[in-house]
Amino acid sequence: MDTGSHLLFGATLAGLAMLSPTVANDPQLAHAVLAATMIGSHAPDFDTIARVKGYAAYIRVHRGLTHSVPALFLWPLALSFTLSYAFAVSDHWVLLYGWSLAAVVFHVFLDACNAYGVQCLRPFNKRWHHWDILSLFDPFLFAIHAAGLVVWLNSGWNPGWMFAGVYGITFVYIAIRALYQRRVVSRVRRELSMEGICHVVPSLHWFRWQFVMETDGYFYTGTVRGKLVQVQDVYAKDEGNSIIQATLATDGVRAFLQFAQRIHVICKEQGDGFEVQWRDVRFWYNHQLPFGVDVKLDRELNVVSASLGWRKRAWDPPFV
Repeated sequence: MDTGSHLLFGATLAGLAMLSPTVANDPQLAHAVLAATMIGSHAPDFDTIARVKGYAAYIRVHRGLTHSVPALFLWPLALSFTLSYAFAVSDHWVLLYGWSLAAVVFHVFLDACNAYGVQCLRPFNKRWHHWDILSLFDPFLFAIHAAGLVVWLNSGWNPGWMFAGVYGITFVYIAIRALYQRRVVSRVRRELSMEGICHVVPSLHWFRWQFVMETDGYFYTGTVRGKLVQVQDVYAKDEGNSIIQATLATDGVRAFLQFAQRIHVICKEQGDGFEVQWRDVRFWYNHQLPFGVDVKLDRELNVVSASLGWRKRAWDPPFV
């Protein structure tokens, strides 16, 4: 999810930790737990530092090793030892480890609920896991956690039971979204009457989704609004040619292919050469395919330039 939401959930996890009398009755330990949950809630996204080496490096790293099985345990280990000494609560490093672990695991879990997904089972496999349940920013989850935090900051009572209720609502809500997502996929398959792979991407609205259906020869994109399923665009699959093959050696294309799943390629002839556009159809918006890499070649099929990334405004869907 977005950085703001992760940090908010880190703060509310610290409130949940107040269920423990040990934490509630020791202000120094409570501050250490707050630091552990907030840093732990953001720690897997420290991989954004890879941006300094370019977007291709970022695509390779983001939501990969930092969200993997070993990282789930290494982040809390580093945090618990560091913070237990920084806050002079070394006798409680196991407790700090537990709450750091909860923060990191919850971060990875929420990212898996997104359409972008995570490589959470590395190093055992590099498959991307995405459940297509939640948008990058979920207004409902943000609202209930923010409301709980405001109540906590403006009251003098122990927030543990309040946040137990907030997290109970959170998991029930995610479960309901998961069930509804399955209904949306079934509805798309039923309305289109096609065999293939169906992805849906949630929006900020509970009952509005985007979908892409991949068949043997085509990609169908469209929207689901309540019970109404509408196809917006149809993209034919490209069988490939020597021009497309010439782009495979570029760093941007290799990084893109490592992540993308529903791949559409467009080859255009230009006055001084060619342009090959690689796109992931899952992330279409407004009849456009905004995520991918553009490679320009000369007439001898030498790569002139390559550009990888999003071609949309940050506030435009899809929110992944």
